Amino acid sequence: MEEEIAETVVAETIETTEKVIEGADIVSPLGTVGSEVAEQTTKFFHLDEIKQLFTVQSAAKIAVAVVTIAILFGIYKFLKRLVNKKFASKLQAHSKLLLNKAITYVFYILTGMYILSCIGVNLSAVWGAAGVAGLAIGFAAQTSVSNIISGLFVLSEKALRVGDFIEVNGVSGIVDSIDLLSVMVHTHDNQMIRIPNSAIINDTFKNYSHFKTRRMVYDIPVSYDYDMEKVMAAVKRVPSLCPTVLENPEPMVYYDGFGEAVNLKLCVWIKNSDFIQNKTEVFIAIRKELQKDGFDIPFTRYDIKLINNSAENLS
Repeated sequence: MEEEIAETVVAETIETTEKVIEGADIVSPLGTVGSEVAEQTTKFFHLDEIKQLFTVQSAAKIAVAVVTIAILFGIYKFLKRLVNKKFASKLQAHSKLLLNKAITYVFYILTGMYILSCIGVNLSAVWGAAGVAGLAIGFAAQTSVSNIISGLFVLSEKALRVGDFIEVNGVSGIVDSIDLLSVMVHTHDNQMIRIPNSAIINDTFKNYSHFKTRRMVYDIPVSYDYDMEKVMAAVKRVPSLCPTVLENPEPMVYYDGFGEAVNLKLCVWIKNSDFIQNKTEVFIAIRKELQKDGFDIPFTRYDIKLINNSAENLS
């Protein structure tokens, strides 16, 4: 009996061992774990949603968006080329600069709005937020807003151009650029000065280059001891000796009152570009013509009397 029981136990042990070796009890748990891992991975990466993005309809929308942006960019480049090459000779420098900036800003705004609409952004909400932000910025930067509005008036009035010689509040210089906030000028001693646009609108503004010609007025003092008619005749010869003086309008010579000397004025017309040269020519010619006829230009003289302040004189 005992031998039969032992044989039965051994047989059952061998059968169990074979089942373990064949993996009958191991494979099924591993398969369950693998399916659970795959399910969790699919949920984590949202594979179904990703697959929905790569459909024929979404591909068509992307293609249309790319083509539309390419068309906008082509129009942008065409308009820039049109302004810089075709109309370059017909436009003033500041007008060309303004058009280039306007085209660039419009292109970026339209492209940005189109991209936002493609990704489903509500543009009405964006415009509302932009309006609120604009009000806040406007209150915070009233000076800048005033300069921008003044800049629009300056550009629309065409009161100045790049290269003009202007003067505002005693500051003078040649215009280098005209922007929405300010005008950049450089003086004759090569100093850069920034003039706010509001100053040009609100203060006295002079543009010496607006017209091609300008009048120069020279004050000539005449001694009371001289014959006024002879002095005037001598000064009338001066314009013909100066190549920069224009014949039309004709020069004028006239007396303009009495003071420490008799005030004689010489008025001549010149081109703006001859401003410095004309001054030199006229002053030299006036000096020569007056000396030729024996006239001197009077100047203030002082008689000085020296007083001895020694102690003896005081006593």
